[in-house]
Amino acid sequence: MQIESLKVFCDLAESESFTRAAQINCVTQSAVSQQISSLERQFKSLLIERSKKKFRLTREGQVLYEYSKQIIQSYDGLLGRLQEIKNVVSGSIRVATIYSMGLHDLPPYLKKFFKAYPTVNVHVEYRRSNQVYDDVFSNIVDLGLVAYPNKDPKLEVIALRKDVMVLICHPDHPLGKKKTVKLSELSGLKFIGFQPDIPTRQAIDKVLKEREVQVQHVMEFDNIETVKRAVEINAGIAIVPQGSVEQELSKLSLTEVKFEDVQFHRPLAAIYKKNKVLSPAIKQFLAILKGERP
Repeated sequence: MQIESLKVFCDLAESESFTRAAQINCVTQSAVSQQISSLERQFKSLLIERSKKKFRLTREGQVLYEYSKQIIQSYDGLLGRLQEIKNVVSGSIRVATIYSMGLHDLPPYLKKFFKAYPTVNVHVEYRRSNQVYDDVFSNIVDLGLVAYPNKDPKLEVIALRKDVMVLICHPDHPLGKKKTVKLSELSGLKFIGFQPDIPTRQAIDKVLKEREVQVQHVMEFDNIETVKRAVEINAGIAIVPQGSVEQELSKLSLTEVKFEDVQFHRPLAAIYKKNKVLSPAIKQFLAILKGERP
């Protein structure tokens, strides 16, 4: 029996998916099945109730999971402590991020990190917000980067900073000649929004509702790039993070308008699973994200 087999078993127990357990450990589904069968022979116990309808650990499987989790956390802690003693920062970091953060916020921090720790590999996945949380809970990734972070007892949330949100429109739009606008001026206008389940959309809707401003949603998208493309063809206006439109503003394909009477701020955060043992590489990556390192 090896620690790798215990880790595969824990990942399977948490993700409840042979496919995800294989993905996390970079092996085939067949390899996952073989390792579980090997553990069952080792402990002479059935660990998983095999059913197409529902995944469930047996009582023996639950006990093995609880003890295996402790073993893996201790082992990860040992590896991290040894690296710290040797002043070594290496390994891999798996990150899932929402599109806007991954495309516009993350790159300069990655550049700083790679310059300081060139031997660390950072793998970045671009995901919808709900998928970022799923990946963190399932141990597919080490860290998640989200906006408007959820409060969850199973999560550690590291506040990063707040985005300023601005109105964008086509230069030929009636609002395009203005430097500032009151929120009430958006009433009745065609609006390009994020899909309703996305936290940024929910936050924008809340502010609009509080101010009794009703916009006309004509298009809804799941990422910021398609929102901007729709505004560039003058299909409507949108509210987006200020830092996400620098390129379009420089090309004059979009116009930015600030709000006079309301402050739109979007909180950004890094999240990871509570009780997760952070490697030296992850600790340094978080420090750079928080601006604690030059």
